[in-house]
Amino acid sequence: MACVAVTWARPESTYTDKWDNINVYEILESNRLLKGYVDCLLGKGRCTPGGKALKETLPDALEHECVKCTGKQKSGADKVIRHLVNKRPDLWKELAVKYDPDNIYQARYKDKIDAVKGSA
Repeated sequence: MACVAVTWARPESTYTDKWDNINVYEILESNRLLKGYVDCLLGKGRCTPGGKALKETLPDALEHECVKCTGKQKSGADKVIRHLVNKRPDLWKELAVKYDPDNIYQARYKDKIDAVKGSA
């Protein structure tokens, strides 16, 4: 029984890759899809299964610098950040207020955020 408890409590090495093949560009280029994901993350709307998974994973990924993210998830996150910072700063600000009210992650990732500004 102790073996089962230890195995169950052990953190996974990466987040599920179930959503890794999602077309990030399609979401970013569609106001309707992007708004749906943002509304989900902000608790303002219904979540798709992928949006629900992202909402559950995002706080941990931010806190732990995405160490459990797959390569595709890191690449997708970079694309989303670049898009939001440069093309949708209104949504970036809303998400920052919700997920980073004390400006901890904005400060931690300042160099990365500054590096993508103007490179949409």
